[in-house]
Amino acid sequence: MKKVERINTIMRYINNRAHFTISEIMKEFNISRSTAIRDIREIEAMGMPLVAEVGRDGGYFVMNNSVLPTVRFTDNEIKALFIAFMATRNQQLPYLKSRHSLAEKLLGLISENQQDDLVLLHKILLFEGTNPHNPDLLDLSDLPHPMLETLIQNILLDSNLLLTIKEDNKVKIYPIYLLHLYREKSMWFIEGFDVKDEKRRIVPVDNLTNVEPSPVKKRLNKKKVLEKMSKQEEMVNLVLELGPKAIAQFKKYHPLKASISYTNPYQTTAVLKTFIDVNHLEELNELSNWLLFLGEDIKVKEIPEEVLDVLQKRLLLYSP
Repeated sequence: MKKVERINTIMRYINNRAHFTISEIMKEFNISRSTAIRDIREIEAMGMPLVAEVGRDGGYFVMNNSVLPTVRFTDNEIKALFIAFMATRNQQLPYLKSRHSLAEKLLGLISENQQDDLVLLHKILLFEGTNPHNPDLLDLSDLPHPMLETLIQNILLDSNLLLTIKEDNKVKIYPIYLLHLYREKSMWFIEGFDVKDEKRRIVPVDNLTNVEPSPVKKRLNKKKVLEKMSKQEEMVNLVLELGPKAIAQFKKYHPLKASISYTNPYQTTAVLKTFIDVNHLEELNELSNWLLFLGEDIKVKEIPEEVLDVLQKRLLLYSP
């Protein structure tokens, strides 16, 4: 039995008894004395009102024979929870298959007056991706890619993964040390370090057909991954600082397999660092078009001369 399950079971066990001892807990759950004492202390820390009786035949009893105190929310906390819940509509987030039961449990915890406020908010507030003609909070139309939850379950166990990807009708297998799992433009992406090719790789979750733990001989720890990546970062030759308008353009379209790093908590400024292969003319032309697409709300901190030459020629074509 896992620790969390054991503690939950112990809580139910002692709540139904007027009195219990450490020896009884040890015998009932087949655990050592030190484990039983540690579990009881954790249960006390969670708020169960236990009272210890000193003496040879001493033990514990639950004050008023009640479990944890009832959870109560303020009006603002209820609104914050409900609005955050509404904002996830059609976002294809994992673990939202039980949206209906989650909403029912939330409504069951609050008063009728608080429920009336939520009903009004539900009628007034519409978020991105919501159909204004059918803004039904409980409609299960936002299920994510079926592999997303499987991926997350594996990530929680280990960051070393073996990904099977289908691209252009070809099946590819990548040993990956996962760095981030993020969502952009309504799609989920895996950002990881390719253990075989030793480079950063971004993989759409939509292309994922299987995920499993990586073989032992190919496993890396975070320290080694960061060391390898820090050496590669020395090869960066394009550094851009983006303002809010450029960030908006970046979200609309970016041909580079690179992500931006926000530089303030409001996500209105960001920096982009990547390596550009200057030996491919077609890629240079595409990159120059994209830089112009970003607009004037960028500051170029570092750029290859080859890219700069293509940009200057492009600007000459536009000049009168």
